[in-house]
Amino acid sequence: MTGGRVASLNVSDGGVPKRAVESAEVTRDGVRGDRQRNLKYHGGRERALCLWSLERIEALRAEGHPVSPGSTGENVTVAGVEWAALAPGVRLRIGPVLAEVTDYTRPCRTIARSFLGGRSGRVSQKTHPGWSRVYARVLEEGRVAVGDAVIVVASGG
Repeated sequence: MTGGRVASLNVSDGGVPKRAVESAEVTRDGVRGDRQRNLKYHGGRERALCLWSLERIEALRAEGHPVSPGSTGENVTVAGVEWAALAPGVRLRIGPVLAEVTDYTRPCRTIARSFLGGRSGRVSQKTHPGWSRVYARVLEEGRVAVGDAVIVVASGG
């Protein structure tokens, strides 16, 4: 088991950037108080959470991208987790919540402002493996707070 912590929890009434909150109720349908504008590509039980790595955000900022926690639509920004190891099937304990990674996200024009020249493809799993945000389903609900432990409890496959 490897783990880290919740660095940021982010919500919005639709769209990006999402604003930081100290804690949030996480249900099988997603983060209470968060909404997605385009339900064809975002949200729903198989994409209840969008997660990303603080270390990836910091590395992108070092490259000059104006990205920050929540600016690309992730609900949970984690720190201290081996991000490249997160793949569909991996289960994480996020505070009291148990989540399972279901897929990699696809970059879109909505998050383009977070990247130099609008090049959101910088976080495409196809062209930059290990840099994508991920979607997850919620298996066990609960209230998550910034600073809560994030533990990888089971590998995918």
